[in-house]
Amino acid sequence: MRRRTFIHSLGAIAGYGIASKAGFVMANETKLKVKVFPGAQNLALWAGLENGFFANAGLNLDVSYTMNSSELRGDLASGKVDIAHSAVDNSVAIQRMTGQPSIILMGGDSSMNQLMAQPDITSISDLRGKTLIVDAPNTAYALQAMKALDVAGIKPGEYKVQVIGSTAMRFKAMQGNKEYSVSTLNPPFSIQASDLGMKSLGWLIDLAGPYQASGMFAMKPFIEANGQVIEKYIAAWIRSVRWGLNPSNRSAVLALLEKRLGLSPDIIEKSYSILTNPRIGLAVDAQFSMVGFKNLLAIRQEFEKSSPINPDQFVDLSYYNKAIASLKT
Repeated sequence: MRRRTFIHSLGAIAGYGIASKAGFVMANETKLKVKVFPGAQNLALWAGLENGFFANAGLNLDVSYTMNSSELRGDLASGKVDIAHSAVDNSVAIQRMTGQPSIILMGGDSSMNQLMAQPDITSISDLRGKTLIVDAPNTAYALQAMKALDVAGIKPGEYKVQVIGSTAMRFKAMQGNKEYSVSTLNPPFSIQASDLGMKSLGWLIDLAGPYQASGMFAMKPFIEANGQVIEKYIAAWIRSVRWGLNPSNRSAVLALLEKRLGLSPDIIEKSYSILTNPRIGLAVDAQFSMVGFKNLLAIRQEFEKSSPINPDQFVDLSYYNKAIASLKT
């Protein structure tokens, strides 16, 4: 039997979103609406659902998957979802674009992104006059890719930018249209792209510098009204990260990734290797990188042509620190 490709199984994946479906339902539980992008970076989320870490904290998660960052930002800002996990530059964008107080509460990873190009592209210098496809033209990984091109001497205006949507949608678009020359892809999509003959032009953290990519963020009114719930959620998430990165759980993690992604063992193994790589994978304890975040803001400032951006207005790690302290006790 042929396996489903991940891009055709998103509907099935979404069905795993509610904790009760894993059999972990508690009385007096708190329901949280959580929105994420599809991808292997959700290992901690899936581990927490599968192993009952969230349920044991009295939390019942209703997880939904977004197809683009505009949808995710809009749903968070409007209150349709309580918590978002994606590139934290989306939280910055909510503040910068709307003035609404979206706050980053926890880290996650440094993007695990590679700059993946069509087979005829041999180097970044070949991208002059080509098309970069992105989720949104002015946030996160689009800006990260633009910075990589800029460092290589290719300036805005010397290439085209086409808005497509999520990583899954960009990977599919690159398969269907060879004019879409390059995009940022993370696992498992980067691995699938490589298997199809597409070429990695490098890891984005090497091409554009350190980067605070995926993380947790929420709107300030929700955070202030649910402080203890936020702390419990973060503590459960950290437990989940620890479980996922523990080498003794390797077989169980591989089985979980295969269940959630529905891909071949080879792709699952390669995804696991990236997720657990200490340099490019999931951050230990979902730590937030201020060095990476300051570079994120510097990249945004450069392409916005704005004045220096103060990082303090976007981040509050007090709930994370309390969660870490609770795990020690």
